[in-house]
Amino acid sequence: MVTALPELPPRPANGHKGMFGRVLIVGGHDDMIGAPAMAGTSALRMGAGLVQVAVPRGILLPILSITPELIGLGLGKGVGSDLVEAAEKANAIVLGPGLGQTADANARVQRLTRMDKPMVIDADGLNILAAGKKWPTNFKAQAVLTPHPGEMARLGKLFGQTKIPSDDEGRMKIALKAADEFGQVIVLKGQRTVVADGQRGYVNLTGDSSLSKAGTGDVLSGIIGALLGQKMERFEAACLGVHLHGRAGEIAGQRLGQRCVLAREVIDALPGAIRECESAKGAAAK
Repeated sequence: MVTALPELPPRPANGHKGMFGRVLIVGGHDDMIGAPAMAGTSALRMGAGLVQVAVPRGILLPILSITPELIGLGLGKGVGSDLVEAAEKANAIVLGPGLGQTADANARVQRLTRMDKPMVIDADGLNILAAGKKWPTNFKAQAVLTPHPGEMARLGKLFGQTKIPSDDEGRMKIALKAADEFGQVIVLKGQRTVVADGQRGYVNLTGDSSLSKAGTGDVLSGIIGALLGQKMERFEAACLGVHLHGRAGEIAGQRLGQRCVLAREVIDALPGAIRECESAKGAAAK
């Protein structure tokens, strides 16, 4: 069991945006403009140099009005060469926030997961993968899968697991099993989120009910995506990501009250969580 947190990615004083990762967020539909916006905004806040959101054309402008620092890519039907080109340019991809389960969404998931890229797959990206009878044989992504218990139950059916335990030991056991079956890193969300890569396991100790709001999972996806884009190894990016996400939730809850925190306020609290990690590293170096 891993207990020590990995260090934050290096941040040279002479750095420029090209050094800190290009992240592509693929998601969104008419009823879900907030999810890709939250994922993209949190990726920027986590230090990504450039973040592009690929969403249906009709919702692109509202998303860019939420965070104008994002770069937009308006999608038409199906996959499209422009989406494939953007994915090829990206250092990391976040696939799924607000994506929906349409034929277009299905085609995008099937095409992008055939690319050998660091990737976070969440929400409807997971549901589309879980809808098959087995894990795709042409899956080449180096992925971090971030299911909540309901999504984990759907994925679990692909390897004969129909119930998701609620205790720490059981949650870790099924996360390790899923990681081994799929060959990917699993982040099983919930109180004391667990991270597993088939051999290593980590139990996160940060976070509280401040995170019990729609959109906070999208924030986590963006955080991990940004860390992958800054060339962190998948398991380490997931461990650090869930720690920072949970700590940002705690900070926001202390400021506003746990019942009052919105996902955007978790993003606003992320710098405080990052500064704590930087301070801890500085103290350990002395």
